[in-house]
Amino acid sequence: MDRNHGSIMIATLGGQPQLVTFALDELLARGENIHEVIVPFLSAEGSRVNRALDRLSAEFVGDYYLHANHPCRLRPMPIRDELTRLPDIQTEADANATWEMLRDLIITLKNERQQLHVCVSGGRRVMALVLVSAALLHFNYQDKMWHIYTPEAFLEQAQEGAMMHARPEDGVRLIQVPLVPLGTQFPILRQLAQAEYATLLQPDSLKKTEQEPCQAVWAQLSLRQREVLRLLADGQTPQEVADTLAISIKTLDTHKTAILAECRVAWGLPDDHWLDYHFLRDNFGPFLRFKDNT
Repeated sequence: MDRNHGSIMIATLGGQPQLVTFALDELLARGENIHEVIVPFLSAEGSRVNRALDRLSAEFVGDYYLHANHPCRLRPMPIRDELTRLPDIQTEADANATWEMLRDLIITLKNERQQLHVCVSGGRRVMALVLVSAALLHFNYQDKMWHIYTPEAFLEQAQEGAMMHARPEDGVRLIQVPLVPLGTQFPILRQLAQAEYATLLQPDSLKKTEQEPCQAVWAQLSLRQREVLRLLADGQTPQEVADTLAISIKTLDTHKTAILAECRVAWGLPDDHWLDYHFLRDNFGPFLRFKDNT
């Protein structure tokens, strides 16, 4: 899947997974080529949000969105404070951790020159506020922020993901949120924000708690597995890594499975805890930048 063509949708998730698919269906119907859907969420084990995520994940198989038979991958993104997943935003520290994570996501994607569509209808209001504040500084005029409008009568029918897709007569529609990208109009604001972000990526800013599990995994890997991990951490998909290293996707998957097994050990995760290459990108990208600069 070519990340250089098409755009990325970010949709905050609460207990209503249909808000994500409603928005995605509308964007695809408008001719947008969405190749990835990133879903930030807060959840405690067994919560409504986790059930919503399960319902949403069933709409995607591999890197395909089944309803539209469209190449598009789903990337769930649990909000974390360092390594700890946040079940909710209950304190200012929780709000700050949410702000840092979502701000960094926006900056990373814009540094990759991705076009963004952000839907802020689901989840906690503070996640929407954080995304709006990041968008003001880092969006350009091609990026869009959306609210999904669902008529009251149909909303009741679709509650909790009972209906994941709407018909034209159901009246569901996207409403673009007016937003002036201040970072584009006043570049100095964006430059200051980017300078702060770059400072956070310097070696001294990478916390010891973030280094230790990554270093433990790195120490256990073969040279070939380190090559695979470095490319995945750099943002390549498994197929792109296989092409780069001139190996089969089956061989690549064998290496990836071994790397993720070491991650479960280093992070103290159960064997059935689901991980994928996005976990490697999010955790080992900063670690390897740190390693290369020291």
